[in-house]
Amino acid sequence: MTEFSVWAPDATRVRLHLPGADDHEMRAAADGWWRVEVPDGGPDYAFLLDDDDIPLPDPRSAWQPDGVHGPSRLYDHSAFDWSDSSWTGRQLPGSILYELHIGTFTPEGTFDAAIDRLDHLVSLGVDLIELLPVNAFNGEHNWGYDGVCWYAPHQPYGGPDGLKRFVDAAHAKGLGVILDVVYNHFGPSGAYAPRFGPYLAEQSNSWGRSVNLDGPHSDEVRRYIIDSVLMWLRDYHVDGLRLDAVHALPDSRAVPILEELAIAVESLSTHLGRPLSLIAESDLNDPRLITPREAGGFGLHAQWNDDAHHALHTLLTGERQGYYGDFGSLETLSDVLTGGFFHAGTWSSFRNRHHGRPVDPRIPGHRMVAYLQNHDQIGNRATGDRISASLSPSLLRVGATLLLTAPFTPMLFMGEEWAASTPWQFFTSHPEPELASAVRTGRRREFAAHGWPEGDVPDPQDPQTFVRSRLDWAELDKPEHASMLAFYQRLIALRRSVPDLSDPRLHAVSVQHGDQFLLMRRGDTLVVANLAGRGQGVSLPGVARRVLLATGEGVTVMRDRIELPAETAAIVAL
Repeated sequence: MTEFSVWAPDATRVRLHLPGADDHEMRAAADGWWRVEVPDGGPDYAFLLDDDDIPLPDPRSAWQPDGVHGPSRLYDHSAFDWSDSSWTGRQLPGSILYELHIGTFTPEGTFDAAIDRLDHLVSLGVDLIELLPVNAFNGEHNWGYDGVCWYAPHQPYGGPDGLKRFVDAAHAKGLGVILDVVYNHFGPSGAYAPRFGPYLAEQSNSWGRSVNLDGPHSDEVRRYIIDSVLMWLRDYHVDGLRLDAVHALPDSRAVPILEELAIAVESLSTHLGRPLSLIAESDLNDPRLITPREAGGFGLHAQWNDDAHHALHTLLTGERQGYYGDFGSLETLSDVLTGGFFHAGTWSSFRNRHHGRPVDPRIPGHRMVAYLQNHDQIGNRATGDRISASLSPSLLRVGATLLLTAPFTPMLFMGEEWAASTPWQFFTSHPEPELASAVRTGRRREFAAHGWPEGDVPDPQDPQTFVRSRLDWAELDKPEHASMLAFYQRLIALRRSVPDLSDPRLHAVSVQHGDQFLLMRRGDTLVVANLAGRGQGVSLPGVARRVLLATGEGVTVMRDRIELPAETAAIVAL
């Protein structure tokens, strides 16, 4: 016998639909769940609500082999033959993250093809792979943030078994896997869960209606999210989750959903005997997210730190538009390196109000994920251009040095390590003409308002926009790209070998700066960066023993002074 169940608290009738067989009436319970047992049920199935004869996929479907509009298929998690029984996990502290998109990481765009590139990541020296969302969405290719099936991996990537093969292979190489998940909205096509029950709230966010976290029946909606989180960690063996845009989770309850998730994941981690990480994306600059629950916080393990990105990006590129307006000075970068946030209860000209909250100096810097580039900061530019398209190789090396010697958890975006020339643009493949047109028009209007000619903004629906965004692995055979990769490998190896460079204590970081130069002290290790287009000397707070790494030729040390050529950085041991 096979039991089928679905939550549909407002339905008056629910039937189990098995293609090619008779429908089965389901029995309702007081908690809104409907159940039925049938002999030899499946493998494909759907539900019929009330007297409607349109089959709907299971909101908790683990497998959508025919797409998000097709029937669900039964999937047995216990049937996969895992080989990672000796895997003890990867903790976030001390790790380096690598963000990648399965669809554009390789020409094939599948989990299995990505497995063939794991040796590259091992040689680079990263610890945790962060996958952009892989749960099922409508169409072939998409960034992943339009997902509608929160339990089912996208079939064109390889489906449930494909994701498990990828995680299993990564663990065999010593690499952990973080999965980006989206619980703040459903995508615009194929979101059938709200037909079954009150999954959505009345208010909306930037992407559509918000999820019902605190209204009537919200207990079961929260359970829907918590069970999804635990499933990825338990059944797919992933090592952590990145929670997208948690500021778009309106929640007025005394115990917020984020704290509930932290409690549930801590319990699972204890049971499994391996570390599990929850990383939040938030634009609130609120350190309570990463403050332990014992101290009144939510107890998440880390959060993305856009202030670190903005401080580095503006300093290197000179850009000041939009939310970059308050950044761009060495003072700003100094505040971030020593305090975590720049906007910490300070005035934000972009928001026209005060923003953020100070970080308790006892909070370790590894709870903040920092980056020079990520999918948003590249893909949400009008043409999806990387900073390597506008910066000199020498400044790219300076930026990488500042990132990988800061007291944060560093993250790279795929291809950054070899200064990939391929853009990463916003792409979609909505099959519905009206939705496709709306996305295309909205994207162009958005950037036209910022001064971009509409003709310069790539069409998200054009297949070539997706094709252009694929990494070109042949670039590694070119000297300029191979040289950048070798530099990243040396820099990461040095971070790993010098304890000062991964020390997460914010209060132990000291920064001095002058005319286009910055000196950051990390214990007995100094990081000195000359951002000027000319060479200059910098006095050191002690006698230098040796240069551990320099981004270019011509660095000279004379006891307590260092001479740096233009656009050069050096790491020096005292």
